Amino acid sequence: MSAESSLPAFPANSYRGYLRHDFQLDENPVTLIEPRNPAPGRRWVWRAEFFDAFPAFDLEMLGRGWWLAYQNVGNTFGCPSAMDRFDLFYRELTGRYGFHHRPVLEGLSRGGLYVYNWAARNPENVGLIYADNPVCDFKSWPGGHGSGPGSKEDWAALLRCYGFASEEEAMTWKGNPLDQVQIIVREGIPIVHVYGDADEVVPWDENTGAMIRRVQALGGSLQTYLKPGALHHPHGPEDPAELADWVISHTRD
Repeated sequence: MSAESSLPAFPANSYRGYLRHDFQLDENPVTLIEPRNPAPGRRWVWRAEFFDAFPAFDLEMLGRGWWLAYQNVGNTFGCPSAMDRFDLFYRELTGRYGFHHRPVLEGLSRGGLYVYNWAARNPENVGLIYADNPVCDFKSWPGGHGSGPGSKEDWAALLRCYGFASEEEAMTWKGNPLDQVQIIVREGIPIVHVYGDADEVVPWDENTGAMIRRVQALGGSLQTYLKPGALHHPHGPEDPAELADWVISHTRD
């Protein structure tokens, strides 16, 4: 099916002045937001988590003709079964509906686990990674094995989602974003992080800071937008237009 294939007749509702299409892909709800004046090639931002939370960047990209897409896979922390469902979603949008083969992946907070894990699994299919106060190592959050408090409830849920037999197995697992970023660097995927250096939930130095050091040690680069003194919330860039300029100019064709 060509890139200009028609979308199916989803029920259309309003999302902040844009057409919203909702449908079901197997057991997972899907939301697509249609720009008023679509850019050529059905370029799209794939938000991994927290649809409509701190949407300034999403709205900026919609205004520039990019679609916004979201699939709700539950609170599954980017685990392998969630990545299987992401694969299905990607095939559905690019195969059946003609969306561009290289989306921008957007990961807020724990969404960082989803976007980095999927990019490491499908590096040739990623245009760019935008991560915002992201989790890059689940030992830091929700594990709390660092300077932050973590989340006992989420840590227990993560152990179940990943199928770890014990906490010790999780602590030695080598599939975190920090462990896999060499694949992303080798593929040449552009990366940008927005972060606050006073993040009290997802400590920046254990996540964004550690990712910066790892990427640079591998000979890659990572664009950053620092919000001095900012906490974990609110997410989003101080200047969505500036970030959108950078994302559009660096996203791979």
